[in-house]
This record gives sequence, structure tokens and C-alpha cells, in this order.
Amino acid sequence: MTDNSALDPEDRKIVTLARSARARNGVPEGAAVRDETGRTYVAGTVDLASLKLSALQTAVAMAVASGAKSLEAAAVVTDAEAASDEDLAAVRDLGGPQTPVLVAGADGTVRGTVTAG
Repeated sequence: MTDNSALDPEDRKIVTLARSARARNGVPEGAAVRDETGRTYVAGTVDLASLKLSALQTAVAMAVASGAKSLEAAAVVTDAEAASDEDLAAVRDLGGPQTPVLVAGADGTVRGTVTAG
């Protein structure tokens, strides 16, 4: 477990946004990413008959659709112990292999940080 007060304020912000997306939408995961200009994109899990995206994949897609060229960081709030390989691949595609991905529990406590690489 990571003491969230030790996080950079901008990283704490994306964890909070991811947590609020999960709670507000009643979805299994919430995610937020921060692009190279500091803009944030927040999303929840998409689970339609014809389209299934994790929250992190959706947040990355929103960033791309809005013109982001890169990512500075990503956060996902999930019950899973780690970000999936597909989530890391989406972050890596836009942000590169060194992009940090913060993984937090439902209470917003960061359980770990990995790179997308």
C-alpha cells in the first residue's frame, strides 16, 4: 500500500477522478489519464453487447480522440490486483513504456505503481 499523501498532487488528482468515475457510474473500474499538456480524461468501464472496453482503455481512447499526443500518467481504480496487459498496452501505445500506471483499490488507496512498458 502507498500513502496517498506522498503522491504528487497531480497523481493524487487522477486517482481521485478515477475513483469518482467508478462510484458515480456504478462500474467495475474507473480510470483517468493525464496528457502531455496536463489535461485529464476520465472514464469508466464500457460494457455493451457490441463493445467492451476497460476503464483505462476508454480513458486512453478519449485522450486520443481529443488530440492528445502523449500521456504523463494513468490511474485505475479496480478490485483487480494489477492493471491488465491490455490496459498497459493501451497506455504504452500513447504514452510510451515509461508511463506510470497507478493501481488503486475502491477506497482510492494506491496499491502499486508500474510502468506501461
